[in-house]
Formats: sequence, C-alpha cells, structure tokens
Amino acid sequence: MAGDGLMAGKVAVVTGAGRGIGREVAILLAAEGAKVVVNDVGGALDGQGADAGPAGEVVEAIRAAGGEAVANGDSVAEWAAAERIVAAAVERFGRIDAVVNCAGILRDTIFHKMAPEDFAAVLQVHLFGAFHVSRAAAPHFREQGSGALVHMTSTSGLIGSIGQANYAAAKMGMVGLSRSIAMDMQRYGVRSNCIAPSAFSRMIESVPGATPEERERNLEMRRRKTRPDQIAPLSVFLCSDAARDVSGQIFGARGNEVYLYSQTRPVRTLHHGEGWTPARLAEMLVPAFGQSLTPLERTRQVFGWEAI
Repeated sequence: MAGDGLMAGKVAVVTGAGRGIGREVAILLAAEGAKVVVNDVGGALDGQGADAGPAGEVVEAIRAAGGEAVANGDSVAEWAAAERIVAAAVERFGRIDAVVNCAGILRDTIFHKMAPEDFAAVLQVHLFGAFHVSRAAAPHFREQGSGALVHMTSTSGLIGSIGQANYAAAKMGMVGLSRSIAMDMQRYGVRSNCIAPSAFSRMIESVPGATPEERERNLEMRRRKTRPDQIAPLSVFLCSDAARDVSGQIFGARGNEVYLYSQTRPVRTLHHGEGWTPARLAEMLVPAFGQSLTPLERTRQVFGWEAI
C-alpha cells in the first residue's frame, strides 16, 4: 500500500463496504494509505439477513495488498450500533478522519402499492444511517479540527425514477443532510459532500419499469461501461486533504466522467402589485413559468449520451 498516498496516516470508515461501490472505495482508500474500518452487515438487497463474509473478504484483500483494515458488522440503522462503528476506528487505529456512507437497501414498488414499513426501512438505512454514522464521528472531527464525510446520493432523487419513492426520498434527504453538516461543521474544519454514482451494482437490479429483456440489455451495458471502481477515485479524493476547499457539493461519477450538479435556486420570479389570488395565478402563472417548469424526466432521459 502507498505510504505516501493521498490518505497516508488517515483512518476511514466505509459503510456498506462488503460489495459494490463501498468495497471499491474501501480498497482504494487503503491503497492510498488509509487504515479502514470495513462496515457491512452482509444482508440481502432488501436488508434481510446478515453475513460477515463480504466485509471479511474485503479486509483480507486489503491486508493481502499490505494495508490495514478491520471488519465491522454493525447496522447503520441503529444509533448505538453506529457509535460502535466509529468506536471500532478510534479503538483500533487511534482516530477517525473520514466516513463514506455507502450502506443501503432497496424495496422498490410503485407508490400506490408501497407499504409504510418498506418506506420506513429504506429511509432508516440510507438517511438515518448516514446521520447516525456521521453524527457519531462528529465529536471526534470537532475535537481534532478536521474530518471529511462523503454520502452516496442518487439520480433517483436528484432527477427521478419510477417505483422508488422511498429510495428517492432517502437520497434527497441525504443531500439536505450533507449541506447542513457542511454549514454547521465548517468552523471545525469538517467537510461534507455527496456523490451520485452511476455504476453497475446490486442497487440497480430491482428497479421496476422495464421488461426483462430491456433490463438485461441495460445491465449488460452498465457492467461494461459503469463499474464501481470508477466511483472510488472521486470518493477518495473528497476524503483527502487535497479536497480541503470542497464542501457542501453534489458530484456525479459515471464511467470515466466526473461532473458537478447544480443545486436548487430560484429560476423565475412573478410579481403582482395587488397580490395574488387563485384566479390571477390561474391566468398568469403557467404562461409565465411554463417554459421553465422541470419536466417529469427519468434519469435515462436526462443522460442522453452513453457513458465513456
């Protein structure tokens, strides 16, 4: 492992690091010199079950390459468990410098059929999980005057997707959480950013709205052109001191592309000197704003070019 890499001397926690994007982030962090807590409960895509195998395999891969890592199987969905995840870093390696929140589950279904418990479960892992682990790390960051948080959001929330109201709500919530952390913790040298990754992983396999043939064609293209290891470099950079001036932002990574997302700001203004009534709005709002309304596009309609 690189003794002079971007993360030399740093300690990082990666949640959901047993597979997919989290796995690649953990391995690259270690390759850049970080000591890593590899957190993963090893559950199924819907969050059911537990298996210590995936996290242990990532730790073995890191150690085989000369790095330092420890596995942790606590659930980010529980506050006390999140405290144990952070404690594992501090107790084993003496400090914590970065958290990458990759842990997530999917329970996709069309909105009018979505069970309340499936909505709550997805938010509990993605949004509450990001809060729990980030909040557990915050006192350590504040005391040492530095720290970096990276949260995996999604185009499902930023742009839109069918059958993922729970996932989209959680991912948009993570954007607001990250922005607030960046503002609250700026005075302590703490940064917080989001990445919306486009990569082949288990997290895209259950998205509804396509025939089996369409889904397989899409998955095959993404296997070839959007790999989890292509997300890891941006994640590691944002954890490093090289990104010391970058906070409160939303980035995208897709194939060999890296991009910066805009954030919500007013785009048009309409004023009436006598104030507004429903009738006046009915008469004037759509003609004035119509060309600026955001269309109900899905992610694949916004990204009209192939990943390269």
